[in-house]
Amino acid sequence: MRVLFVALLLVYASGSGEVAGAKGSRFVCTAVPAGADLSCPVETTNRVQSTSPQEEELRNTIIQLRETILQQKETIVSQQGTIKELNSKLARCEAEAKSRGSARRKDYSKNTMGDLPRDPTETVEQLGKTMQSLKDRLGNLEQQLRTNTSGGPFPSELRDLLKRRLSDLESQLLTRVAELEDEKSQLYNETTAHRQRTENTLNSLLERITELEKSNNAFKSPEDFKVSLPLRTNYLYGRIKKSLPEMYAFTVCMWLKSSASPGIGTPFSYGVPGQANEIVLIEWGNSPMELLVNDKVAQLPLSVSDGRWHHICITWTTRDGFWEAYQDGERLGTGENLAPWHPIKPGGVIILGQEQDIVGGRFDATQAFVGELSHFNMWDRVLRPIDISAMANCSAYMPGNVVPWVDANVEVFGGATKAALEICEDRLFDS
Repeated sequence: MRVLFVALLLVYASGSGEVAGAKGSRFVCTAVPAGADLSCPVETTNRVQSTSPQEEELRNTIIQLRETILQQKETIVSQQGTIKELNSKLARCEAEAKSRGSARRKDYSKNTMGDLPRDPTETVEQLGKTMQSLKDRLGNLEQQLRTNTSGGPFPSELRDLLKRRLSDLESQLLTRVAELEDEKSQLYNETTAHRQRTENTLNSLLERITELEKSNNAFKSPEDFKVSLPLRTNYLYGRIKKSLPEMYAFTVCMWLKSSASPGIGTPFSYGVPGQANEIVLIEWGNSPMELLVNDKVAQLPLSVSDGRWHHICITWTTRDGFWEAYQDGERLGTGENLAPWHPIKPGGVIILGQEQDIVGGRFDATQAFVGELSHFNMWDRVLRPIDISAMANCSAYMPGNVVPWVDANVEVFGGATKAALEICEDRLFDS
């Protein structure tokens, strides 16, 4: 403005500012560069509005550079937020590591939150120095841009330098962003792995606690227990979880203790669809003990209602319907024509203490077993007399290959109970 004012005064003083073809006189304002000799004639050519294509290109370049710098500043602000988030996570990890004790050994091969791959303090200081360096570079670039745009031509060398610096800055920012993303991913993986190990440890502890709780109620051995059915009702009973396959012979053995009268009731029954009395052992009323196969009956010469433990075994084969009855290791009776050539049907239900009128139910209280029962085992063959005698004398124990007597295989209902029992010691005490 001062230059323009001086030029106006000079033109007015000279009085030579006439314009050809004009009726009156008028003054022409001409911009004079600072420091120019005012005694020299001033060209009246109007250059105020003229702009060369190179200057226009430089101006556009400056505008683009400013926009790029603004974008980089926004990126830096965003990365600062990310750094703050990482700093807080690293601080938590460091606090957790300190709380676990100074003697903790660092193991970099493990992905745990407590064992970081490097020192968090060193990482934070390095990130802070890098971001401060980037801020300083951006400040220098902005200062240079303000200086260059305030006057004079914009040299192409400086423009190339700015482009190179901005390119380097962008590369450094991208590298730092990639490192931060890797750091975040590593922290996430370590957190996930730590959480997974914690969950696995908790699950193992829960399983162990469950096992210990079960062991408190478990028996000395899986077979050392008895089922007690103290009342003659239609709702106390036990059930074997396993069923039977198709069989052409069987042996069933058990220990019984009862003083019920008249008749001890039904120690066990096996019913299948279409035949509830597929296999039944029953002592009902004043009748002797009976074995039913496919609802056919054979009377057995057994007597076990004296309130003491007795070992009984029953064998049967479909060939000629031959059967045997053992009590306390001795064979007391045999017979034949008990459902000859009839195969035992599979897929039924074994009930302890009740006789089934339909498969698995409709019990009659007058036929219920009253007493205690243990070591109910079943085989799909006829056992040898020597094997039966060994089990009765407690010199051997043979679990059934079809139905073994184990705690997990027996359920009780309606008030029936299971209790620990060492049958041979209890039997000696009875005698």
